[in-house]
Amino acid sequence: MLGNKGPTPLGLSVLAIFSQGSSGLATLSWRAQSRWDCKAAVFVALLGFALGVCGQDLSLPVRPPDALSGSAFIQRITPLDFTNREQEIYSEVRTGNVPGFYRKFCPVAVTNVVAGKTNWAVFHAAPDYLAVGSDEDYFLTPLTPVTAQRLADALGCTLPTRKMVDDIFAAASVKLLPTPMTPGPKMTTVPMFAEHNAVVRTQRILRAVVRPLGALVAGHKKDVVITAQLSNAPGKVAIYGWHKPNNAPIQPLYLGHTANWVDYSHGIRLVQQQMALNGATNTVAKVLADPGLCGLLSDEGVIASSRYVTSATPSPRRFVGFTPTGSFGEMTNSFALEPEVKVHVNAPLPESFSTNKPVLLIYYALPNGNTIEQTIGRKPKPGDDWHFNIQHIGAQTRWLRQRLEERTVVVAYLEAEMKSWPAWRSEHRDARIPALIAAVKDCFSGYQVESVLTGHSGGGSLTFGYLNTVTNIPNDVTRIAFLDSNYAYRTTNHLAKLVDWLKASPEHRLCVLAYHDDIALLDGKTFVSAEGGTWGRSHAMLKDLGASFDFSSVQRGNLNIHSALAGRVQFLLMENPERKILHTVQVDRNGFIHAMLSGTAEEGKGYEYFGERAFAEWIEGN
Repeated sequence: MLGNKGPTPLGLSVLAIFSQGSSGLATLSWRAQSRWDCKAAVFVALLGFALGVCGQDLSLPVRPPDALSGSAFIQRITPLDFTNREQEIYSEVRTGNVPGFYRKFCPVAVTNVVAGKTNWAVFHAAPDYLAVGSDEDYFLTPLTPVTAQRLADALGCTLPTRKMVDDIFAAASVKLLPTPMTPGPKMTTVPMFAEHNAVVRTQRILRAVVRPLGALVAGHKKDVVITAQLSNAPGKVAIYGWHKPNNAPIQPLYLGHTANWVDYSHGIRLVQQQMALNGATNTVAKVLADPGLCGLLSDEGVIASSRYVTSATPSPRRFVGFTPTGSFGEMTNSFALEPEVKVHVNAPLPESFSTNKPVLLIYYALPNGNTIEQTIGRKPKPGDDWHFNIQHIGAQTRWLRQRLEERTVVVAYLEAEMKSWPAWRSEHRDARIPALIAAVKDCFSGYQVESVLTGHSGGGSLTFGYLNTVTNIPNDVTRIAFLDSNYAYRTTNHLAKLVDWLKASPEHRLCVLAYHDDIALLDGKTFVSAEGGTWGRSHAMLKDLGASFDFSSVQRGNLNIHSALAGRVQFLLMENPERKILHTVQVDRNGFIHAMLSGTAEEGKGYEYFGERAFAEWIEGN
């Protein structure tokens, strides 16, 4: 086999190296994502085995001598209400009442190739779904995602992604047939849980002679999974799987049930957080948040928040790193992210936050040449640089907070150290951008976050860089706004993603502000081309989107407004007969306010785009 240089077909599943240990048979496998020769296949398997022998034991107390059997535990929880049943299951597992075979997790090896580099990783999955009882008598118990997450947190584990479920099924040496039962009201009751458990147990016992307990088994339950879609579906459970012998899942990824829905078909597969990556230790959460590595574990791109929100989640009200400013009821947090990014987060005080109220997290990428302080703005002091009085995003944000009381409005100012996002992208490329976005969002874990991607001037480059890295724009991105900043728009890179995103939800909005810049004069000369300025890029975007959406147009003086999807898409394009430079004027004259309110019931209320400053009283120092 080692001498065979011929590549294997794409998508081939390789089963290699079976090791009989005290907990049973451990199976290593993976599905090749590229063309591999057999020598490489054996090497991956050997690597998986070598890395899999460490850190795979579940950290639980020894099973008590008087612990209940699975059957006895079924009898105990049958009469309980939902809340007490969940607590009993949690407590029983935490005291160590799980089968012996369940304590040793099985390694699963995966690979991906990014920029010509092959990454090798091994994660450890429980050999079966969560069970209470003994080897001789155990109960595969369904759970809500909230209780499952509590257990995962306590045991240093995570729930799997959809891709991880597929990889576990491919790796499993025991593949049981799905056994759907008659749907109806009883499917959420313990008696039906027990009935299905008995069917599955019979299947498993018949295979135990060849594949003893502890071998990786799959196919007999749907998995409760983590997914990027949960960020836009609070209070829901994500389920997936129940694979048939042909590898096709009966249940596609589904988030239609509330988090309190539990039926007989659900299974909880724990996966250790600690994993091996390229010969070193890493975690599932970090790999999922890394745009270059997430493909090892996710088929939907970066998953920044890889968990369900639980009552055990440390409350974000602690707001570590935030300091009250003493004015406007605000607090701030400043920190640096690699490579070469400064972040300044401005938020209202903790009492403004509620788990019942979404956080509107606005990522504001700074314009070329500006600092964070200049972008926030203030009443000019003697000797101040003129940049302090041209945007006033701080004051406009304070104005917005008075209008958007159903949201907690937060702004994260993102400054590249070289004070140019186009230059930053040229040096560092785009792959790092999702991690920057995720790191800021983590400041508000535990809350429902609605993200806004925006920026002025070169700041729009950060938004387009982010779009370049994602397969689909995440649903939690509810608004994208370009404040005279869409220089980097390219039809081939961005159009399809924007169209799909706008069609995905009625809550998704796009706003573009631009002026006729290719005729503007600086020292008597033009400074941008007809195609490369925001006037040209905006008309290109408008034409492209017009192939998918019906636009209507209105002219108000020199302002041309093009709208689609009942105002959810707006282009506000300012003519420039006097050939002035209106680059920052558009922002300062309520441009940021309008970009955040366009297409909503608050649009145009209490302000006028290109009118007098509606936010003057909110400027620091006034």
